Amino acid sequence: MTTNVDEFTVPEKILLAADHLDKQGQSPFSAEALTVASWQKFPKTFGLKGYTDQFPDNNKILAAIMGEKGLAKRGWLIKMGQKLYALTREGRTLVRRVVEGDADNDKPNNHVRLARDMEKSLLGMLDSSAYQKFEENRKGDLTFADACRFWGVTENMKGDLLDDRLRDIRKFFMDLDRKLADADAEFSTGRPFTAGDNRFLSNIHRYMEDRFDRHLNLLRSRSGKH
Repeated sequence: MTTNVDEFTVPEKILLAADHLDKQGQSPFSAEALTVASWQKFPKTFGLKGYTDQFPDNNKILAAIMGEKGLAKRGWLIKMGQKLYALTREGRTLVRRVVEGDADNDKPNNHVRLARDMEKSLLGMLDSSAYQKFEENRKGDLTFADACRFWGVTENMKGDLLDDRLRDIRKFFMDLDRKLADADAEFSTGRPFTAGDNRFLSNIHRYMEDRFDRHLNLLRSRSGKH
């Protein structure tokens, strides 16, 4: 039995708008795009007071997305960059549940188990200065030192070991992508890790590998003399 749209909560309505963007291929989507989509879908709920049909109530929607009890904090949206979001598996499950009223969708998903060394590597990348600068849209502030810490590379690493390390990182992300095809992972701390998170880290890796190509080649030539 389909749930009456009027019975949806504010977060559920925003998730429905996010699902609409996702199905249109607009993922990740900006907070602004989600604001407009939410208002267009539910103008009475998200319209600016006195101007319901003309403007969205930007503050109301952003608070529901980014606030302490917002969709991102609840794990229904995942932050992909500066004001960029994507639906998580849990978010999609909730959308199906509220629309279809399917009780089976209340059942928790099986999470992918991460090996201890894999979890340690991922947490190191997620807590790195490179990740922080990339997330805050400060790619211009990235340094080669940031990249080296992200990769776990030192200036004393020999050329063949350096290439092996970068190759291993590429394979690491590819393997993870396959693991996360059907279910999200969860760290031992309870922190979720999705396919979207993995793509974000992989994008950081590829960007830095391209940007610091000259630095890497210099390191290869210098280390090759030892």
